[in-house]
Amino acid sequence: MNFCSHCGAPVSLKVPLGDNLPRHVCDQCGTIHYQNPKVVVGAIATWEDKILMCRRAIEPRYGKWTLPAGFMENNETSGEAALRETLEEAGARVALGPMFSFVDIPHISQIHIIYRAELLHLDFQPGEESLEAVLMTESDIPWDDIAFRSVDYTLRCFFEDRRRNRYDLHTTSLMLPMTGLVGPSATEKKT
Repeated sequence: MNFCSHCGAPVSLKVPLGDNLPRHVCDQCGTIHYQNPKVVVGAIATWEDKILMCRRAIEPRYGKWTLPAGFMENNETSGEAALRETLEEAGARVALGPMFSFVDIPHISQIHIIYRAELLHLDFQPGEESLEAVLMTESDIPWDDIAFRSVDYTLRCFFEDRRRNRYDLHTTSLMLPMTGLVGPSATEKKT
């Protein structure tokens, strides 16, 4: 950030009085500009033994597979965001179930929330940000072409829970791959 969105003057990165983290502070009007994590929300939508997957038509990870998900908007609940993103990404209408996974990704300042959902009908088609929207069984999943580690984590938890016939809420933190941690961290929890 270079300029204040309130008055247009230059900003400086400094720790404001009473704070403990550097913030962009306007040199003229004193406005403190807080930057907070982005929230990505989506659904693991099922039909019988299949789940709805989308092949990305945008970067990052163009051509890779993911669950229908995207950034939460202001003035909506996380559940509303999951419904909207599933409709936008796959043209699919779903009945939203409980939250299934919550993934912290601190190195990119994001959290990913995925809900369980059931497709209401099979009348779906890829949206503008998807090349394909397809129902897949577990054996159909292109594991080497999954777009994001949070989606890989969520899918693996889902199929394990389905085998157990008991669905939990799964939480984890995914750290930078260079830390030697390429999967869920030791902080993974089931609740």
